[in-house]
Amino acid sequence: METQYQNIHQDLVERCRKGDTKAQFELYKIYYKPMYNICLRMVGSQVEAEDVMQEAFLNAFTKIDTYQGVVSFGAWLKKIVINRSLDHLKKRKVKFEELNEKIPDEEPVSIEISEIQMEKLKNAIQQLPDGYRVVLSLYLLEGYDHEEIAQILGITNVSSRSQYMRAKLKLREMLHREELFEYH
Repeated sequence: METQYQNIHQDLVERCRKGDTKAQFELYKIYYKPMYNICLRMVGSQVEAEDVMQEAFLNAFTKIDTYQGVVSFGAWLKKIVINRSLDHLKKRKVKFEELNEKIPDEEPVSIEISEIQMEKLKNAIQQLPDGYRVVLSLYLLEGYDHEEIAQILGITNVSSRSQYMRAKLKLREMLHREELFEYH
């Protein structure tokens, strides 16, 4: 038997179930920024991210009766946001390459990043090809593993790993190129 997740916004969720628009607006204010950031990382365009996020919230409020409290409301909403983002990418005919190359396991690297470097990194991620950006975002930023990403995108586990590695290589190349231009 699944246990209920004690949601800190349960009162707002309950009011939303009763059609309370003020409660909907409160939940929107609480979750707007993180959900928008997820959309932006996934679709790569501010305007499109805004549209996708609005659709996701509308979808969530329409289907709020299906929220069972097994996970936090934020986690439930995040899944809707990611699914709406992926639907949007499919409408744009984004293809996820099926790559079957062996990718070596990599040791995690820990580095400190300044705010300026973080901005450059975010900008570089937005410039990645859609497939690379989505896999990188799902893995690094949203915390999905390659098996989950493969299921979500309908590709193999190996393809998820390959796209992730290619995304990292492309990102490294882009950042290195930018760094070279700064010093000359």
